[in-house]
Amino acid sequence: MITRPTLVALAAAISLTACQNSLSGAGVTRLEDGQLTHSHDTPPPGAKPGTCWGTDVTPAVVETVTEQVLLQPAQVTSDGAVIAPALYKTETQQRIVRERREIWFETPCDGQMDAEFIATLQRALQARGHYRGPISGEVNTATKRAVRRFQSEQGLDSGILSMAAARQLGIVDYDFNE
Repeated sequence: MITRPTLVALAAAISLTACQNSLSGAGVTRLEDGQLTHSHDTPPPGAKPGTCWGTDVTPAVVETVTEQVLLQPAQVTSDGAVIAPALYKTETQQRIVRERREIWFETPCDGQMDAEFIATLQRALQARGHYRGPISGEVNTATKRAVRRFQSEQGLDSGILSMAAARQLGIVDYDFNE
């Protein structure tokens, strides 16, 4: 016989599995633990051919306000007795507090991101006090956090390495023909 706690646990597990599967659907891209870049099939308008791009999307912030609006005031006698109660209606409104924001930025291409490049990135971030892990040449959580910390100082809050950050760290060449 299946007990109620067992049924609840089973239902929760099924729900979590459904959520996990729905996250990998169309339009959602996950960066795996060993991934530091995300290449798009179509670059932004005006992008130089052969370049790789990443995006950072900040979702919109929506505020929902619910209030009671007085339609008809209460009818009260002179001695304070209520003849008819006040009538209210509930109004719910949503408004966008902050618009959705999508920022495109150039990234090193996946072909550049070998173990030697990642180790160089880790050393450069370590020298600037952002990376505290071992120099492994592998992208791990500590590497992505360090990239995010470094880039957030430049105004890009993303764990995807931008080409601008890579240049500032001195790990990619400048293209003086640009």
